[in-house]
Amino acid sequence: MAKVKLTSAFCRDAVCPPGQRKVVYRDTEQIGLGLEVRQNSATFYYYLTKPNGKAGQVKIGGRGDISFEDAKRKAKELRSRDVLGHDVAAVKARDRSIIEYAELSRLHIEHAEGTLRSHACVELAHRRYLKPRFGKQRLNEITPQEIEKYFAELRQRLAAASVDRLRLVMNRSYRLAQLWNLPGAERNPVAAVARPRYDNKRTCLLTAVEVERLLQACAKSPNPLLKPIVQLLLATAARRGELLNARIEHIDFERSEWLIPMTKNGRSRRVPLSKAAMAVINSLPRYDDCPWLLPSPKTRQPLDNFKRAWATACKAAGLPGLHVHDLRHASIGAMINNGVDLYVAGKVAGHLRPESTARYAFVSDRTLAAAVEAGAATMAL
Repeated sequence: MAKVKLTSAFCRDAVCPPGQRKVVYRDTEQIGLGLEVRQNSATFYYYLTKPNGKAGQVKIGGRGDISFEDAKRKAKELRSRDVLGHDVAAVKARDRSIIEYAELSRLHIEHAEGTLRSHACVELAHRRYLKPRFGKQRLNEITPQEIEKYFAELRQRLAAASVDRLRLVMNRSYRLAQLWNLPGAERNPVAAVARPRYDNKRTCLLTAVEVERLLQACAKSPNPLLKPIVQLLLATAARRGELLNARIEHIDFERSEWLIPMTKNGRSRRVPLSKAAMAVINSLPRYDDCPWLLPSPKTRQPLDNFKRAWATACKAAGLPGLHVHDLRHASIGAMINNGVDLYVAGKVAGHLRPESTARYAFVSDRTLAAAVEAGAATMAL
């Protein structure tokens, strides 16, 4: 290392001596300012420091990217931080150890696969939205403003609830990074992102006439399982996945009861089956060595997709906006409107908290009208 007075002209004309891989010049005026010239003519400005007796260096920039005066000012700034007790070389090394968000995405997905029963949504959120946008940025480089701007763009084509789900997934990523003590995660930028306001509560109360139209349309479907699926979903308030993965061995034909070994909340539950539900189950076709209650006639495996048949039937029944999950809403709502206690309806649906059942408990206009009439009769109006 040679000590010389660095000037703009010297730095411009400096070359590496023949036979050497590189040469480093240290300024005799500005403490810490250095110039490294390599054999291939690449030249960089450095801040050379020696905190606690240990030599270190921080790259300021290339000769072609930053002027001599700017490099000198940056060296002066770093020198002042050193004097105040900040080890700028250690900080620089730590910054280089901060992982990119793409790596945190991978770690989050692995964690979800080992801890969550339903981890596909976490993988999808990272793969389709979060990783493509933030993957190449280090954890400490992502700002709340960037996140809010990206989510605002997504709200132009996604539902507010879907965007909020991405916010929750990204927030969980940073919280995991904090639990794992990953460098750069001390500040969670998602915590400063406001949660969007939205109301995704769907009101779905099917009348007897609407149910009849829907079942008639399902009966005409090329998919022979569509009608029994709809009938059983309405009769049991079960979730789509619970029904499609049901096994014959889980049906107690003597007690008219259905055991669901594992539900969304991680627990098993027993669902009482009405006479109508048992009639549908008894009418289902059976196949040799096939354990499934509703297997595909072709593959003998659980039916995984009936979207097209469902959409066609709903359109024919005059219910084009109906979702499969709305049948669960309609079933719970029908129980509530016929006098079933909220707690009892929740037990049938498999809810752990009454608040969950209340989200599905829509009161029909007929029930409200009956309540008004009852009140008026009591007061002898």
